[in-house]
Order: sequence, then structure tokens, then C-alpha cells
Amino acid sequence: MFLNVLVATDGSAHAERALAEAVDIVRASHGRLTLVTAVIRPSAWVAAAAAGAGAIQHPEECEAESLAILRAAERQVPRDVPVTICLRREPVRDVLLDAARSGKYDLIVMGSRGRGAVRSTVLGSVSHHILHHSPVPVLIVHATDEDRARHEAALAAAHAAARGEEPAAEPVPGVVPGARGS
Repeated sequence: MFLNVLVATDGSAHAERALAEAVDIVRASHGRLTLVTAVIRPSAWVAAAAAGAGAIQHPEECEAESLAILRAAERQVPRDVPVTICLRREPVRDVLLDAARSGKYDLIVMGSRGRGAVRSTVLGSVSHHILHHSPVPVLIVHATDEDRARHEAALAAAHAAARGEEPAAEPVPGVVPGARGS
């Protein structure tokens, strides 16, 4: 029985699916969730490469983006599930392993991949590292094609809203508007 479950979140479809699985586990055991994300600060060489494209993010923007991701995940947790959020400024690998070693958690739940192939290449496979070094059980969750389509549609709508545009009216194949995945 898992009473204290740590969920890594980064805003990806895989992380959203992991959160849904963690909620099911916690509900069954009458436990609680802790959602954690780390402020992603690009290394100096990544920042230098991005500077050429004009895409540098300041530390405050990185922190705001990470907090927004964490709050969005928190809003997905049903009200009957106790949840705590944790924003950290260390590398996510260190955050998760420190938490696992603290003895406070019975299980770590995380997505199989993060927010993109480039980021995975740069940062390495966090899920693989945690799976092989955690002293507590780790559940790695894969997003389905439907999860990814729903996630991409939600991101597109959010970006359109941020630009003051109407979201696209085209339905996403396999996605029922307003339906929540299980």
C-alpha cells in the first residue's frame, strides 16, 4: 500500500498521464500526493546556443514557467485527494533521489519522457536514472497517443488564448471535448 506518493511533473503528456495514475493509486490507499518540479535553467552552452535564436529565458521566467506547470498539475488533482506542491531549484534527478532517500515517500511516479527529445538528450533520461538509483519503488508511465493529442490541443488552445485568438474549432481525433482521460 502506497500512502505517500511523489509525482514528478514537467507539463508533458507523459507527466499528465503519470499524475492520473498516481491519483488512482492514492485514492485506493487513502494516501496523499506530493507534486514536484524543478526549475529548469539551461546550462551555459545551451543558453549560448539559444541566444543566437533569440530564445534566452531569464531565471525569473524559468521559475515562473515551472511554477505554472506545477499549479496546472495541482488543479488536475481531485479535491478529495490531499496534495502538496514542491518547486525546487536543483536538478530534478537530485530532487527526486533526495526525496526518495528522505524516507517520506513510498513510491515515485513519473512519465517515461519529459518535454521533448532535445531536452531529453541535453538532460539525459531522468526516469531511467531514477529507476536505477531510487531506494523506493518507481512507476514509469507512458502517455497514449490520445493523451498526447489531448495535451497538444490544450497547449494550442492556451497559446491561442494568450495571443487573444479564438482556439481552433477543429476536433482532435479520438478526443471528446470536455472529457477527461482515465
